[in-house]
Formats: sequence, structure tokens, C-alpha cells
Amino acid sequence: CYRENILKTAKALVEDTKLLVSGAASSQDKLAQAAQSSANTITQLAEVVKLGAASLGSDDPETQVVLINAIKDVAKALSDLIGATKGAASKPADDPSMYQLKGAAKVMVTNVTSLLKTVKAVEDEATRGTRALEATIEYIKQELTVFQSSEVPEKTSSPEESIRMTKGITMATAKAVAAGNSCRQEDVIATANLSRKAVADMLTACKQASYHPDVSEEVRERALRFGTECTLGYLELLEHVLMV
Repeated sequence: CYRENILKTAKALVEDTKLLVSGAASSQDKLAQAAQSSANTITQLAEVVKLGAASLGSDDPETQVVLINAIKDVAKALSDLIGATKGAASKPADDPSMYQLKGAAKVMVTNVTSLLKTVKAVEDEATRGTRALEATIEYIKQELTVFQSSEVPEKTSSPEESIRMTKGITMATAKAVAAGNSCRQEDVIATANLSRKAVADMLTACKQASYHPDVSEEVRERALRFGTECTLGYLELLEHVLMV
């Protein structure tokens, strides 16, 4: 029942996505209608996904987290898409903002597809871990793209905070190695959830610290490079666990 509702609402959201993209080239009224429609649809989708997660029961919290993370990714992608649509409104077809809009729409569709794959995998215990890991790998890649962009973080943090956040990577690495050895679905799901948070926290802290007022241009470049290399190394580790 929940799966059908999720599928139906997700399809409606994809249609909203198309309207948002086409709305950038049309009137402000049409754009506003598309934005309002997508906001309503994402609220409905979040509700049915939460009901689906609740139906799993409290004895499987890690799989519940996988589902909730999937809808959070869709919501974030929609927010970014609406922002990109706003920036591209009334601009010519060759304007850079139009390319950003197309990129945001692509991420949106990718995340909706990922959500649907996750919902399907939840019904099959044998594939839950694999799917959770695939979704985490996709999420980390998207976070790395944001990290590598020229966008300056809204706030800065101390280098000490960045160092503190690397401890999460160490813990997640140990968990990933253990999951690769045990090959138990629940271990793989827990690894996927932990990895997602650890890498996202590290990337945020690294970028914020690299833009601290006391940090030189050279040190910033090195910090950003090492943040990227750390993430790529961790992605490689997760790919190995997925293969195993």
C-alpha cells in the first residue's frame, strides 16, 4: 500500500520538476504555481515515506533511517532546484544559470529514482544493505560536488573543529571494514548510514575551516585538496564493500 502511494506521489513530483524547469522560461505566475505544486507534493511524499518507515517496526531502525535519508535527499534537491529556477528565470538559453538549472533538475530526478529503488529494496531483505550502500555512495558523490564548487560557506569554523570531524571518518572506516568481513545486511546498512553522516560532516567542517580568516590561500587549497582525496578514498572503500 505504502509503496504504491510513494510511487504515485514520486511520479507527480517528477512532473512538478518538469514544470519548474519549463517555468523558468515562462511567466512569474506559472513559475510560482509550479513551485507551490512541488512544495505540496514533497510534503505528501514525505508523509507517505514516513508512514512506510513506521510500518517496518521499531526493531529495524537502521532501515527506517535509510528511507528517511532518501526523502531528505529528494527534499534538499527540490530546494536546490527551486533556487536554481529562481536564478534562471527570464534568462537567455545560453546563460550559465540555465546550465545550473539543468544540473539541479538532473540531481532531482536522480534522487527521486534513488528513493524509488530504496523503497523497492526495503521489501527484499536480501538487497537492503546493497541498496543502502549504493544510495550512500550517490549521496557522498553529490556532497563532494558541492564541496568542490566555488561557493563560499555561509560560516567558518576553526581548524580544531575540522580535526574533530575526521574522527567520525576513522570510526566509519572501521565499521565499513567489519561490514565487509561479516557481509551481514544489518552491518552493511548501519555502515551506509554512519558513512553518510561522517563524510558529510567532514566535508562541511573542512570547507568551513579552510575559509577561516586566519587561513592563507595556499593552506586553503591544500585543505580542500585533502578533503577531496579523503572522500575519494572513502568512496573507494565503500565500492569494495559493495563488491564483497
